[in-house]
Amino acid sequence: MGTVADTSAPLLDMPKAEPATDVGGRADVPHIAIHVFHDTPDMAAFAQRILADRRMAKVQSRILPGGLGAAITLYRSETTPQLIIVEWTDAPHILLAQLDSLAEVCDPDTKLVVIGLANDIGLYRELIRRGISDYLVAPLKIGQVIEAISNLFADPEAPFIGRMVAFVGAKGGVGSSILAHNVAYALSETVMASTVLVDLDLAFGTSGLDFNQDPTQGIVDALSQPDRVDDVLLDRFLVQITERLSLFCAPASLDRDFDYPPEAYLEVAGKIRRRAPFVVWDLPHLWSPWVRQMIIAADDVVIVSTPDLAALRNSKALVDLIRQARPNDPPPRLVLNQVGVTGRPEIPPSEFGEAIGLAPSLILPWEPKLFGEAANNGQMIHAINPKSKVAEGLNRLAQMISRREGPSSAKTSLLSSLFKRS
Repeated sequence: MGTVADTSAPLLDMPKAEPATDVGGRADVPHIAIHVFHDTPDMAAFAQRILADRRMAKVQSRILPGGLGAAITLYRSETTPQLIIVEWTDAPHILLAQLDSLAEVCDPDTKLVVIGLANDIGLYRELIRRGISDYLVAPLKIGQVIEAISNLFADPEAPFIGRMVAFVGAKGGVGSSILAHNVAYALSETVMASTVLVDLDLAFGTSGLDFNQDPTQGIVDALSQPDRVDDVLLDRFLVQITERLSLFCAPASLDRDFDYPPEAYLEVAGKIRRRAPFVVWDLPHLWSPWVRQMIIAADDVVIVSTPDLAALRNSKALVDLIRQARPNDPPPRLVLNQVGVTGRPEIPPSEFGEAIGLAPSLILPWEPKLFGEAANNGQMIHAINPKSKVAEGLNRLAQMISRREGPSSAKTSLLSSLFKRS
């Protein structure tokens, strides 16, 4: 038999942001109705944050006071939703009695999650025996609750969902695309994880050039018929670069308009992320509803910037947007690229990070010869000079994204050594 938690402890822990520790991506909760019944103001605020999360966008919800008693009263005259979440702060015998009363007025298919303080295995077993879907012991984090809800409605036959990693440049010319391509390569060859790279710069994409490929089909073919995209079509559209790296090329053509609704991008994204543990999105430097949605929907966002005033302003705008739209996600990663150009006034990395409230995850030196040679040869940096500081930094960023990081001391030594020419 377990113990009962100290009721003087806070029921809920509400951090500003939670570190993501999973390797797979988190699926959105499907179109369902959720009612949350709370006993305390903390739970009401916690529920609001859960239901405002980007993964709950399809959910219809209500937050109601009164706990189990209010739920019993309400459902005597209303039909029950697909999911009821109830905060419980009373004694166990009262909980069990009220659950019996709730069962009398609930539809048989309704799922029930109870959030309480008692860490008691005997109580948990009794609750499961009585048919509740899950019992969560406070204090909780938002990600735990969303994952629990998602698991309740997940299709057991659905394939693994990979992490979506969006690369976006703070302005044109900062090197976002080339870094996205190289990190995708590092995920596949250094981390040894199957990866799909998707070039969404439809008019000017460079993935074909960077990998020395000229496919006849690619991402545009998927976007033009998102409802028809299946595994067979994906196999036809994808270009196999290495054993573990596949590529969705952009047409890089001005012969047509690429006017697809945001829903097409999200639908295709949902199907591609079932192909591999990691999907890297190379986003163009433009602002449109679909770009905004892709940034918000990603599991990880990497902002690539340069140490100048215009890039700082744009980086701050992106960071502020991401934090507002994704309050329960880890902050984006900031990569400062092209640092140390001779004769160019630059903002020091520490001041740049302080100004936008985000320390750089990686600082890459200005290496025009190395990047130029890789671009001209249609190769990755690792293939040109695997021992260069740039290659080391890109490998390190891939490890950060994959959550397969080494000791913290390696992190410090890498950032401090990147300015030393190889």
